[in-house]
Order: sequence, then C-alpha cells, then structure tokens
Amino acid sequence: MSTTTSGRLGPVRRDDEARVKPLELFFDLVFVLAITQVTALIAGQPTWEGLAKGVLVMALLWWTWVGYAWLTSVVDPEEGAVRFAMFAAMAALVIVALCVPEAFDDRALLFACAYGGVRFAHIWLFWLASRDDPELRRSVAGLAVSTAIGVGLIVGASFLDAELQGAVWAIALLIDYGGPLVFGQEGWKLAPAHYAERHGLILIIALGESIVAIGVGAEGIAVDSGEVLAAVGGVAIASALWWMYFDVVALVAERRLSKAAPGRERNGIARDSYSYLHLPMVIGIVLCALGLKKTIEHVDDPLKVIGAVGLLGGPALYLLAHVAFRWRNVHRFSTQRVVAAALLLALIPLHKDIDALPLVGIVVVLLWALIAYETWRFAELRDRLRHQVDHG
Repeated sequence: MSTTTSGRLGPVRRDDEARVKPLELFFDLVFVLAITQVTALIAGQPTWEGLAKGVLVMALLWWTWVGYAWLTSVVDPEEGAVRFAMFAAMAALVIVALCVPEAFDDRALLFACAYGGVRFAHIWLFWLASRDDPELRRSVAGLAVSTAIGVGLIVGASFLDAELQGAVWAIALLIDYGGPLVFGQEGWKLAPAHYAERHGLILIIALGESIVAIGVGAEGIAVDSGEVLAAVGGVAIASALWWMYFDVVALVAERRLSKAAPGRERNGIARDSYSYLHLPMVIGIVLCALGLKKTIEHVDDPLKVIGAVGLLGGPALYLLAHVAFRWRNVHRFSTQRVVAAALLLALIPLHKDIDALPLVGIVVVLLWALIAYETWRFAELRDRLRHQVDHG
C-alpha cells in the first residue's frame, strides 16, 4: 500500500484483496436507522403518495451509501484522517435519518443540508485519494459535478410544496444516477472482493430491518397465536430472501466481478450489477418489511392496499431485480423467478379477500417452493458452482 498524500494523515490505498473493515460495518449501522425510518415514513402515510416518497428517499439514501462503498474500496477507512471524516459523515447521516419521516415537510431543509454534508465529505475524500491518479481524478471531478447539481436541487426543493418537491427530487436523482453514465467509468478503482462483500452485507442489514419491523409492529399489542405465526412467517420470508441471494447468486457474481478486466469492464459490472440493480433489491426488502409490520398489527384482518403491495410486491421486486442482476452478470434468464414474481403481483388485487396471516403463509409457501425447485432443478450446477467459487 502507498499513501496518496504525504504524511500519515493522508488516505491509504487498498489492494485488490482488501476485505470489509470494522469501521465500514460501523458506518453501515447508521444506514440501518435510515432504512428503519423509510419504513416508518411509508407506514405513517400508507398511501400511494407516501409510498412514492419512501421510494424517493430510499433511492437518495442508497446513492449516498453507494458512494462510500466505492470510496472505501479505494482507500482504507481506518487509516489517517479518513477515519475522522467517516465519523463526521456518520454524524451527518444520523441527522439525515432522523429527518426522513419529515423530509418533505418541516425538516426538508435540515434533511437537504445534512444530506449535502454527507455527499460533499465523500467527494472531498475521493479528491484526496485521487491526488496521484489522473484517471481517477477526472472521474471524481465528473462525479463532483453531478453531485453538486443533485444536492443543489434537493436543497432548492425544500422550499417548494410537496408535489413540486417530489418532482424536483426525481430530477435530482436522475442527474445523480446518470452521472457515472455520462462521465464514463474508466477511471474508477475498486477491490472486487471487498466491493461484492460490502453489498452482500448491506443486504443482510436490510433483511434485518424486516425482522425489526416485526418487533415494531408488535409494540402495544397482545402477542397471541396469530402474532406468533405471523412472526414465524416473517422470519421464513426473510430467510428465503437471504437464501435466494447468498446461496449461489452472490458467490457467482463476486467471481464474475473479480475475473472482469480492470477498468471499463469491471467498473461497468460494478456500476450496473451493484450500484444500480441492488437498489430495487433493497427497496423490495423495505417494502416487505412494511408488509410484515402491517401484518403483525392486523393479523386477523385483510391488509390495505399499500400493506399488500409491500408484502407481495416487495418480494416480487426483489426477484425481478435478481433476474436483471443475473442477466447483467452472466447473460442467463431465470424464468422461474419471473413466474414467481408474476404470481406474487397477481395476488395483490385479492388482498381484500384474504386475511393478512394467510397471505403471509402464501408468500412463505411460494418463495420456499421456488427455492426447492431451483435446488432440485439445478442441483448439479449449484454444487459445481459453489465448489468452484469456494475452492477455485
């Protein structure tokens, strides 16, 4: 390793074999609070407008987290002044998370300013890290432009009413997410194993939110047989979502990223497969957590439409994101996951006719039936891929 600035306080570059450091996990714990707050935002306003707000906030938070995932795949977050900058970014991110439920209302300006602080701290650290790397410096400069425009729009939107505010947010996100496409990806650097591991860990954190949602939904109510069955069903759903990503998909995707040629090819896969396509996975998990929370609150009643969209549409979105993820990595199409997603979506209009608890049971059966089918249908390939990834 070598520092990119003089002295022990400068950023220290990481090598390709780097793994996730404890400080990165500590940083991600703040993201747990942010995800919980997004669920609370939608649960507190269970309408299509509230759902749209939650998705916008989640997309904003995700792009913030993605930026730091790229950063800590280049520099060691525990060395030099980077450690203190990470602490400062965590403090600002806590403020962002606390403001999430009112990000479109009274705390819109505070949310926007704290969000700007997190984003610009990221750019500043990347700028320092790119001091001796002209290609990386050019990429950081391009990212700084799209970040400045995006943050400026979010700050400006805080002075607008709710409808215009949402529209400006959407434009800001479009510019921010489009930055890497416009300015290219050749100059970026990353440690493949670290980058893939970091995204896997954030999915575990998001899945943890679905467990937290069960506990939040049970607050203030008597826990009887219905709530117990719903809680067990919620764990079964979260476990199924974990299995469908970590059993084979995550391992093969990491190998694909590691074997890609450094530069344009590897960076393109990292951008598309991880930075972009993991967002709908996380949103799907958050929506599922919302559905489980509403189920625990009303086990003997039908879910309202937003709760049903969460419980059924969340796993469906998660599965469809997996299909796109697999296609981007290995150009193979998963028909069975598309069919399962379609069945889940087809159940949403029936939410008024089925109580919440049986609906959870249907989701459990469908997801685990999919897992059983894939395990049987692709048993030999699955065993070979896991063996190759683990020992090849």
